Amino acid sequence: MHFKTRTHAGQLLAGTLTKILATKYQGMDAVVYALPRGGVPLGFQVASALNMPLDLIIPRKIGHPSNPEYAIGAVTEAGEIICNEEAIADVDPIWLEQQKEEEIIEAKRRHECYLGDREPSVVTGKLAILVDDGIATGLTMRAAIRDVKTRHPDKIIVAIPVMPDETAQMLSSEVDEVVALLIDPNYQGSVGSYYQYFHQLCDDEVMLLLNKLGKDNVPKPSK
Repeated sequence: MHFKTRTHAGQLLAGTLTKILATKYQGMDAVVYALPRGGVPLGFQVASALNMPLDLIIPRKIGHPSNPEYAIGAVTEAGEIICNEEAIADVDPIWLEQQKEEEIIEAKRRHECYLGDREPSVVTGKLAILVDDGIATGLTMRAAIRDVKTRHPDKIIVAIPVMPDETAQMLSSEVDEVVALLIDPNYQGSVGSYYQYFHQLCDDEVMLLLNKLGKDNVPKPSK
């Protein structure tokens, strides 16, 4: 399975979630949390289709010093770090601490840029739906899960277009449900390889979508 764009993947994900929520989570209030930048177009489609508030969780990946695309850890905005212990065995701990601090600064910058003084959605006792454009190692999503758990939702769903089989199994032990359009036992190595059009989003593209939210953080109906 390949997706045309992030918007297309978000629409497909929304359709799948609609069926699951109607059968398993009927009557539960929910908040959709997108992971920026790439998860925001998908989260917007899901929140629009389900008429739910859209908010952000902003974890940051820590890449290996010799291969920044390979995640060896991730950090929450509050500074909690999750690492692949095997992968960091040969990494200078001083370098790792510096990277952690740099990524926390970037997470806070993004929070201020994207959310500013916007009131956060209350998810206490509700269903939290975490959305991204895809998952490889799962470390960034695990950091997002840690973050959202501090907000005390009653249930957590991870909703993703594509992920490796072993990552799906790992995340299933940390949340109530993993919803994936494709769980690939022969993962192609990068999220972008599953999309026909996949570019790095900029802050302006994220803001363009967030500016379409109403005061209750629910996407405004299209005119």
